[in-house]
Order: sequence, then C-alpha cells, then structure tokens
Amino acid sequence: SMATPPPTISVEELSHHDGSGESIWVCVKNDIFDVSPSRRMYGPGSGYSVFAGRDASRALAKSSTSVEDVTNTSLTDLTEEEISTLDNWHNFFKGKYPQVGVLGVSVHVSN
Repeated sequence: SMATPPPTISVEELSHHDGSGESIWVCVKNDIFDVSPSRRMYGPGSGYSVFAGRDASRALAKSSTSVEDVTNTSLTDLTEEEISTLDNWHNFFKGKYPQVGVLGVSVHVSN
C-alpha cells in the first residue's frame, strides 16, 4: 500500500509549536520536523530557538540565527553554496527527526 502523504500544515499552525508548549517543530525546505527531543537546542532561550515554529530554510542556508532570516523566508537569492548547505541540513533533519507534515501555502495572508 502506498504511504499516506504527510498532512499540510499552515504557517500559523507551525508557529504554535515554538517550544512554549510540549512540541517544537522546525520547517526545512517545506518539510516540517518534530525536533522536540532536542529541546535543549531548539527550546526557549537556546541557541536555535529562533527556528522553533518557523521556516528555518533561509537561515540554515545562510548559517544564520538572525531573526531577519526566519522572517524573510525567500530562497530565490541564495547562492549555489547556500543551496548546497540547505540540502545538507535537510538531509540531516530527515535522518534525525520524524516528519509531521509539509508547509501549506497560506492564501489569505497579504503583505
């Protein structure tokens, strides 16, 4: 039997899993991973807490923990080296953490 596709999770739902409660989710390349076992790394006050409940793709690609790189999630201006770095991170997360879903595109948000 074919595996069920992972559920689609909105940016808003992702944002609730920021470590303030039980679970911590991080999105990398549209895949959302449950990193709760690594709370010491991703939980409130930790070095990577900026990634918790966010799309960390741009920040990981740029080896950045600055808020502006999780606020701006665009990948269009990444260098080939940054894209390669991001791919390595994606493989790391895929190997280490369970995937809980994929990031859905929010249609009602206008900037």
